[in-house]
Amino acid sequence: MGNSLKSIQDLGQSVWLDYIRREMLTSGQFDDYLTMGITGVTSNPTIFEKAIVGSTDYDQALLELARTGKTTEQIYESLAIEDIRGAADKLRPIYDRTDGRDGYVSFEVNPLLAYDAEGTIAEAKRLFTAVDRVNLMIKVPATNEGIPAIRQLIGSGLNINITLIFSLEMYTRVREAHIAGLKDLIASGGDPGRIASVASFFVSRVDTAVDQALDEYIDKGIDNMKSLLGKAAVANAKIAYQQFRITYESGQFDVLRAKGVRVQRPLWASTSTKNLAYSDVLYVEPLIGPDTVNTMPLETIETFIDHGRAETTIEKDVAHAQRTLTALEAAGISMQSITDRLLADGVKSFADSFEKLLQGVEKKRQQLTEE
Repeated sequence: MGNSLKSIQDLGQSVWLDYIRREMLTSGQFDDYLTMGITGVTSNPTIFEKAIVGSTDYDQALLELARTGKTTEQIYESLAIEDIRGAADKLRPIYDRTDGRDGYVSFEVNPLLAYDAEGTIAEAKRLFTAVDRVNLMIKVPATNEGIPAIRQLIGSGLNINITLIFSLEMYTRVREAHIAGLKDLIASGGDPGRIASVASFFVSRVDTAVDQALDEYIDKGIDNMKSLLGKAAVANAKIAYQQFRITYESGQFDVLRAKGVRVQRPLWASTSTKNLAYSDVLYVEPLIGPDTVNTMPLETIETFIDHGRAETTIEKDVAHAQRTLTALEAAGISMQSITDRLLADGVKSFADSFEKLLQGVEKKRQQLTEE
């Protein structure tokens, strides 16, 4: 059953699970996923909101924490950290076997700090210490304020997952921050060989936004726009991979590589298909290649296992990808404007989920303590 996932691994791509929940970790279900070929886990405030508020898995632990006098946010964090540690411990053999290439679990900095560089730095360091697992990645959003935080955190020796990357311009700044942080770490006498980082490039949301703009043209009778529907996201990711190669195959990086430094792998996020008219593996099959990660929700993993094809595709049709982006710009659809909006929307969405999560935890605390 796990052959297709392991076939992707053979092609140089890791598959991480974009999901976490207490019952999954305690029932043995997660161990089955690892046997299938999953080698990492990502989480975010939306995932935790659904897990904690949308189930009874955490009720007993939540009640016990409430009785100790912890605040709502402290209760949430205690619950989340237990899950993160549990996943990290189960992934540790993979981390050891791959010499730190895989086996990570990602935990997001409070999204309300997305536009606060100093706050992000302090929170990331605090969480890294609190979880106390070498195979933890702290997620930091690719905002203007996040970029200096990324450099400083990598320079401090933390594993960082840069999230909510949509634009090629911001991705360039993310890579620059990664390399600058590694140089800072080396200059301070740190060991760069144990530091891992991924750049989470969001995919499907790009098509959702671009298709909406294209539909406005099509509604006006401009039918030649139809050929661009469902093409922007994969094109954007393929060009991002070309940029990745240019940076990490350069002479500049060769000097760092000689010191044991790892590349910052592109991670394809938001890979479930939102438009039912498109292939249900649209954001998996065309983006398979060396030194990449695809983090998928359970449904997408099961879909790929059922009928996905594992072959190296990330560098196929690159010229066509560039033509797609050029055609969009020529039509007056600014990828920069769209990706800027997607970033702002993504930050707001996670912040809203975080606040909804805290409200849900507080409501449960009140209900459980009154029973």
